[in-house]
Amino acid sequence: MPDRIPSKKIVSWNLLRRTGAAVECLVALIERERPDLLLMQEATREIGALRERMGGVYAWAPLPGRIHGPAMWAPEPWESEPEIVELPAGVLIDRVCQVIDLGAFGVANVHLSHGQVLNRRQLRRIEQHLPARAAVLGDYNIVGPALLPGFRDVGPRRPTHAMVDVLPLRLDRCLVRGLVCHERSVLPRGLSDHRPIVVHLSPAEDGAARAGRLIPNRLNPFGKGRFGFRSNAARTR
Repeated sequence: MPDRIPSKKIVSWNLLRRTGAAVECLVALIERERPDLLLMQEATREIGALRERMGGVYAWAPLPGRIHGPAMWAPEPWESEPEIVELPAGVLIDRVCQVIDLGAFGVANVHLSHGQVLNRRQLRRIEQHLPARAAVLGDYNIVGPALLPGFRDVGPRRPTHAMVDVLPLRLDRCLVRGLVCHERSVLPRGLSDHRPIVVHLSPAEDGAARAGRLIPNRLNPFGKGRFGFRSNAARTR
């Protein structure tokens, strides 16, 4: 029987551009959590200094006409650079997401629109750029089920954001297809207005979307290509 592929530890965090988590916060998080992949939303140009501080590889995709966008960091080189996927646009903001090939499965880093019809349309666009085994993580801005056929919500069930510090919402999520989630957790938010989420993912043995083992949510006390993607529009500036 072939050896089981080790799980990947993935952290996703909406940093809160400019006034939220800075490079120092990310350095502390990486040193504490040791993720295989760190996904960020609302990253600004200054966050690029993370590579100089921690080594590894870094990619940033600013939203068209904005100072921020999704970014990702990993301690080891990628087989290929992340693909940038243009999403259905809203009235005010054009959005993109990043899709990365981790070899055993693909990962999409998302920051979806607030419109509850539009953000589900954006998810369906993203799905077109994913392989059979895939995870979609990030700030969904979705209230209620995501309604992405074939995917399961395996992320933490704790609220990750408080609207005007009053209404708790679970905006940061992880949907998977063909993967098993072995552990999930929520970390304290630090200087951001979102809490980071952590998942440990590996391919399901038969590639099916199975429940797998889930360790109950915990609040961290420390505060803390082998498959071919379809090409899309050129990288935004």
